[in-house]
This record gives sequence, structure tokens and C-alpha cells, in this order.
Amino acid sequence: MNIKANVGTFDILGHLILWFIIIIITLGIGAFFFAYSFSKFIINRTELIDQHGVSHKLKCDVDLFGSIGHIILWIIITILTLGLGYIFYFYKVWNYCLNNSSVG
Repeated sequence: MNIKANVGTFDILGHLILWFIIIIITLGIGAFFFAYSFSKFIINRTELIDQHGVSHKLKCDVDLFGSIGHIILWIIITILTLGLGYIFYFYKVWNYCLNNSSVG
């Protein structure tokens, strides 16, 4: 099996501009929601191609607001670690999103 991500430059640009504005408006709190959106953005544009050339799309079943407790916990950890916790948070979000994805 091969993995193929179909992420266009203009899709990326639009996503980044939207989240940059959200992060500015929310004074940085939006960055914690961005991590989920970023992961979901990539996973939902990825497909697995089997040995017969048939593609199967990945679907991330994570709701941005469904993990509010997780987000609040990591906001506290990030504040207590003076921002260093966010680096670990980004990895944990990827782990969470991949574990809640399926092939459809």
C-alpha cells in the first residue's frame, strides 16, 4: 500500500490565513484548536492506494470542540511550562487524530 496526500497550495494558504486570523482574534487561544484542525486537514486529504491501484480515503473522526477538556488541560500545561508544553501537545494531537481515523 502507498499513501498519497492531496493537499493543494491554495488549500494550505486558505487554511493558514483563516487560522492566523482566528489565532490573532482569540489572542492565541485559537492555536490549541488549530492543532486539531491541522491534523484533520491533512488526514482528510490523504488516501491509501492498495496493490490493485484502488484508492481508499482516510477520514478523521475528531470534532474540534469534542475534546475541550483535553484542550484546557494542555493550555494549563503550556502556561506552566512557559510555552514548551505546546510542542508536546502538537504531537499528542496528531496521535489522537490518527487513532481516531478510519479508512473509508
